[in-house]
Amino acid sequence: MNAEIIAIGSELLTPFRQDTNSLHVTGKLNELGIAVDFKTVVGDRLSDLVTVAHSAFSRADIIVFMGGLGPTEDDLTREAVAEALGLGLNRDPEICEWLRNLFASRGYQMAENNLRQADVVQGAEVLKNSRGTAPGQFLQAPFEGKNKIVMLLPGPPHEILPMFDDQCMERLKKIVPVHYMATRVLKVAMIGESQVDRRAAPIYKPHTDVQTTILAHGGEVQLHLRAQAESLEEAQRKVDSVVSKLEDEFDDSVFSAQGETLEQIVGYYLQMRGASLAVAESCTGGMLAQRITSVSGSSRYFLGGAVVYDNSIKSMLTEVPPLMIKEHGAVSKQVAAALAEGIREGCKASFGIGITGIAGPTGGTDEKPVGLVYHGLADGNETQVIERRFPGDRERIRYWATTQALDMLRRKLM
Repeated sequence: MNAEIIAIGSELLTPFRQDTNSLHVTGKLNELGIAVDFKTVVGDRLSDLVTVAHSAFSRADIIVFMGGLGPTEDDLTREAVAEALGLGLNRDPEICEWLRNLFASRGYQMAENNLRQADVVQGAEVLKNSRGTAPGQFLQAPFEGKNKIVMLLPGPPHEILPMFDDQCMERLKKIVPVHYMATRVLKVAMIGESQVDRRAAPIYKPHTDVQTTILAHGGEVQLHLRAQAESLEEAQRKVDSVVSKLEDEFDDSVFSAQGETLEQIVGYYLQMRGASLAVAESCTGGMLAQRITSVSGSSRYFLGGAVVYDNSIKSMLTEVPPLMIKEHGAVSKQVAAALAEGIREGCKASFGIGITGIAGPTGGTDEKPVGLVYHGLADGNETQVIERRFPGDRERIRYWATTQALDMLRRKLM
């Protein structure tokens, strides 16, 4: 079975409000082996709501409406669903009484428009709302000869999430055929998205029973694999079979096959070796240290670091010779190496990382353009330097630079 989630509210079509409920609902549906094939955001106009509902009923088995169950004139989910299904709306006297008692218990006089929340689609079960005034609704109804499972849920997260978990999931488990879904996420570092797909496609495309999605962000490419079967073991076997082949193809470019972040993997390796790390950052401005320390327990291996933006601070804190900076420039392989060596020695760490570059959007030249970054890695025996030229805006360049630095260390520790 498949599902569609419809988030309702004109505010969701502005820059000021974002739908997050669908993430939770998707996860719960996946637990039942239900794939969410569509997510729609729609405003509060009745004609648009009816159009969206018609589309959803025509292509999904389970349709979850979120929002638009309040008392105001623009809360039109009930009316839209009833119209799309060709069903009536009935005002439930028990809900009316409950609403009056609820307002009275809070010391308020209820406005009559609140009674719109007691309008129930013909044949629907009422879902109690212990955290708000909008009851939910759950119904099974025919549409074009096929039975649909429809849920109308309130929009506020503190109302919809417990309602879905406690009431909708219970009902779905009794209706939905037993099915299982297995997922894996494979992460590859410092290879472009198109290159990853060029190499991966011949592997995953023949496996039509495994859905593969490729996502790219900040120097890493993620391959999300998902399979369904009548048992969890069978679904997992399908996914693992493809993952194994992909791991063989990408070899040590794969840094995670169980969803770990690159900074977590680097932390694992440092702890396994009983090693420590210190960093000196110029263009990344502390982002590398932030990523490393975002991992709980990083104090076991991360000693600290310095943001060495000004040239005088490079010399003061990491002993980069001023003559070196004058001769080669602050953005150079020589300075990157000196930063890595200086911070390692100063902090008495096993490894030192130095990063220097031009994050832009200003400061670039023909010889040293925006996006040029040097990454140094020192271990006391040798110092490696990698030069990279990253495209994009300032934030993207800085993030890519930290990913490159972490991947350098990961490869060194393998």
